[in-house]
Amino acid sequence: MTQIITRLAEIAPNYTAVFCDLWGCLHNGKEPFAAAVTALRAFKAQGGTVLLLTNSPRPKPSVIAQLDRLGVPRDAWDEIVSSGDATQIALAQGAIGPKVHHIGAAKDESFFTDYPSDIADQMQTITRVPLDQADGILCTGLADDRVETPDEYRGKLLLGKTLGLTMLCANPDLIVDLGETRLYCAGALAAEYDSMGGKTMYFGKPHPPIYDLARRKLADRTGEDDARVLCIGDGIGTDIRGAAGEGLDALFVTGGIAAAEFGGDPANPDPVRLKAWLAAQELSPEYAIGLLA
Repeated sequence: MTQIITRLAEIAPNYTAVFCDLWGCLHNGKEPFAAAVTALRAFKAQGGTVLLLTNSPRPKPSVIAQLDRLGVPRDAWDEIVSSGDATQIALAQGAIGPKVHHIGAAKDESFFTDYPSDIADQMQTITRVPLDQADGILCTGLADDRVETPDEYRGKLLLGKTLGLTMLCANPDLIVDLGETRLYCAGALAAEYDSMGGKTMYFGKPHPPIYDLARRKLADRTGEDDARVLCIGDGIGTDIRGAAGEGLDALFVTGGIAAAEFGGDPANPDPVRLKAWLAAQELSPEYAIGLLA
């Protein structure tokens, strides 16, 4: 049975670390949520470690720069792990070969220029080529997610499938809300590729690679490998399903991307609607909260 809470502080003493999602939990793509910032600061003040775990296809330095632009204070978190980080490692290890066809936006360019020193030699061998010359596809998103839809990529995806190319999906999210505007993410293109019979590899939530990397980063920071981790997120198919798959407790933020399912007040989910909706998802997170506070 999922317990509805109103403050992270109610359960914070049970955990030594949180893996916290960004969009829909800490910010909306335009500004930070003040109550969420306060909650994470308070968790840190009691001795906890805050690791921001995001399906952003861009690497950690770019995520930090974005948070700085939005005004998210750096004292609200300790470490960041992105889906882009995990995808870079896989690409450097030869997951699809050095010649890649990139599907993504100009804002994702840092994927090819900003990488950890321990994979620099391998990343420098990666070249971007036309689809018919590629060893595989790297998808970080749509070229222009403000106006495009996955339907516009169907021809390219069909060609990739015909060529037998594997797609690396650097962001398994299907959609994200930028303020009041809903945008498609790389996961929507990967889902389309899957439906065509194409082979796709995923590196963000809910898939293991990002959690493996997060655990390593957390252990490096704390010097411990037995942290009691709480996963916080508003994505039922990413944050919550990922936590369940990893055997980790989860706090579902109902006022995020699925807010319309639980009544007219995002801060106060209707318990009856929430119970029925979670049952339909066949998931039962330990806790739920309207908005992170």
